[in-house]
Amino acid sequence: MSANYHLGLLHLVHLLVSADGVIDKNEVEAIRKLRQIENIPDSVFQDFESSIANKKGREIYEMGIKLINGCTDAEKLKTFVALYKISEVDGHLHVKEVRLLLYSIKMADVEFDDVVKAAANSPSIQ
Repeated sequence: MSANYHLGLLHLVHLLVSADGVIDKNEVEAIRKLRQIENIPDSVFQDFESSIANKKGREIYEMGIKLINGCTDAEKLKTFVALYKISEVDGHLHVKEVRLLLYSIKMADVEFDDVVKAAANSPSIQ
């Protein structure tokens, strides 16, 4: 996977799990598991964390979408499948998570139905 994919995914995952104002232990574990599944190196994750430290949500979102739009169609789909799966881990789908998912999918020119179909055929991140 490309650097754009890893960094874009991290930006959008960060926004998704913090959308409801609470990052619970299931979401933290899902991020850890996602990093393993996607082979995201610690150095990339640490650089990501440093890069967002003083940024507002809008800046993080814009950078995430910019990075994802630099990805292949397959990487874009994979990003939104991961986000879809992570949105389920805390057992509560907050309206802000729904808005983030739908708007981001639209901005990346990905079909929501494709995300739902691909998510149904992919393993849980829990």
